[in-house]
Amino acid sequence: MSGEPEVHEEFEARLKAYEGRPAAATGVGRDPVNEPMIRHWCEAMGDTSPAYTGPDAVAPPTMLQAWTMAGLTRRPERTAAYDELLTLLDESGHDAVVATDCEQEYLRPLRPGDEITFDSVIESVSGRKTTKLGAGYFITTRTDVRAGGEPAGTHRFRILKYAPSHRSSRPAERRPRPVVNRDNAGFWEGVARHALLIQRCTACTILRFPWLPGCTTCGSPDWDTVEASGEGTVYSYVVMHHPPFPAFEPPYAVGLIELAEGVRIVSNVVGVPYDKVRIGMPVRLEFRRYDDELVLPVFQGVTP
Repeated sequence: MSGEPEVHEEFEARLKAYEGRPAAATGVGRDPVNEPMIRHWCEAMGDTSPAYTGPDAVAPPTMLQAWTMAGLTRRPERTAAYDELLTLLDESGHDAVVATDCEQEYLRPLRPGDEITFDSVIESVSGRKTTKLGAGYFITTRTDVRAGGEPAGTHRFRILKYAPSHRSSRPAERRPRPVVNRDNAGFWEGVARHALLIQRCTACTILRFPWLPGCTTCGSPDWDTVEASGEGTVYSYVVMHHPPFPAFEPPYAVGLIELAEGVRIVSNVVGVPYDKVRIGMPVRLEFRRYDDELVLPVFQGVTP
């Protein structure tokens, strides 16, 4: 839907009607509170408090939400009411989302072995707000967490469902220009003539990418180039959904491509639906023109 969605009092009243309705009912933590997750959390956060180790260890209070999360799967306890609210906003043009903030209240420490249950409610839906991202509505959910049936804490999570402000009749945005310097100019000169060039150290013959001023293996500053065959596979990838950027239309797949020559390059995977990209998928190099100035190497997915 292009442009700013038209706002009506009736529409906002429909949104407000969801306040107080459940967002998740009788959820159960996928795992009990456990020492490995506590250890990983502390390592990631750099928290060396002795309270989180040993026979009397407790979980860091800020892990409260971690014990309720479903991972990469859809939460089975999510209610139809919450889905309806999101669908109502999507269909009205407010189909982008960004997390804004959270608040937590701790009622008792969580310890290894605690079994977690929780319920969530749609606590509030704001009136229409105008932000730099676009106009939309803040939705706050409150999750009440229990351990062994006893209240353990409360987690409030707030998102903004908005209509991106870039949807307008303005001219299409250009893609960002690559930064060309003396170390990588040869690569972009190759791209301009539809050749993907890989640096090769002339002292030890090791191939390297991205381009560097010297060999990271032997230290030699001398190099030449070989042209990539264009064959490769998806070594890893991500699918970009949010936030939206000018000149990019999400969702789209960004892959770490392992070329047949053994080096890896980051680029778009094109020609196949974003949700069909897989690790190990064969890809083939092509050069795509985005405007009068910009040509980029991308990789066409090869499906069986």
